[in-house]
Amino acid sequence: MGNGCGLPYSVAIDTREISMNPMYKENMIQKNTLYVVATPIGNLRDISLRALDVLMAVDVVAAEDTRNTSHLLAHYSISKKMMALHQHNERTAAAKIVGLLAAGKSVAFVTDVGTPGISDPGAILVNLVKKKNYSVVPIPGANAALCALSAAGITTTHFLFYGFLPTKTGMRRRKLEELRLLPYTLVFYEAPHRILKCVADLSEVLEANRQLTIARELTKLFETIHTCALGDALTWLNTDAKQQKGEFVLLLSGAKTLEKIGLSDQAQHTLKLLLEELPLKQAVKLASEITGENKNQLYAMALSLKEGRKR
Repeated sequence: MGNGCGLPYSVAIDTREISMNPMYKENMIQKNTLYVVATPIGNLRDISLRALDVLMAVDVVAAEDTRNTSHLLAHYSISKKMMALHQHNERTAAAKIVGLLAAGKSVAFVTDVGTPGISDPGAILVNLVKKKNYSVVPIPGANAALCALSAAGITTTHFLFYGFLPTKTGMRRRKLEELRLLPYTLVFYEAPHRILKCVADLSEVLEANRQLTIARELTKLFETIHTCALGDALTWLNTDAKQQKGEFVLLLSGAKTLEKIGLSDQAQHTLKLLLEELPLKQAVKLASEITGENKNQLYAMALSLKEGRKR
């Protein structure tokens, strides 16, 4: 058994230390309470002492996959009654958890990795527990998106966490069209079997000179954080098939605002006139040919004008 980094475990936490912690005392774990507990995204040592306190002290641990969570609990010598709560049974499992809370029990909910409710189950459970007027206590910890952002060196202060894009190409491209004008760093999750198609669609829909940071296998043995121009990303991924494996976080620089684009007055005027008579893409193409201005920048302005007219 490894520690999430392909290395053998050398140290297991002394559970006697946890039991001596004031948090472990029975009166410190509240009855009728749901604890939403973040767990490691790879390296099993990236778990907080408070999370271990809670997992040891609650009556029941609800897990997205009890098999995965049992490995984590066993590593820290925690034996606990468990139940499954995942995307296919969340409503029925949530009702059972509410029943446990009504009976005076305390429950911890964990997903396979990271923070519950972030591109993972949990929101339905939390909403039902709150609706029934029971307490929900978050136990913070690892999150793949924030982990990637912290090591990417991105200087912009704002980002938009999107999570997983649609799995089908057509829907994915339509969603990217909706996001293309946002000036924030865009944060996506992606699975290994879709990474090439996803990056291909990013390159097709968005500007090739945007900066893309590809973070994969975070906190694990083959952790990689690579930054390049979006237009070069597919070449990098195809150069080494190993870089296509693992779970991905993609960080894409935001669109330039119209003020930063700096289209000439002539180009803006020409585009506005063409948009009065022609479909958007045709108007952009002709405006670019007439004025010599960048087609992508004209397209961004056209979309902005179109959205303004809807309001």
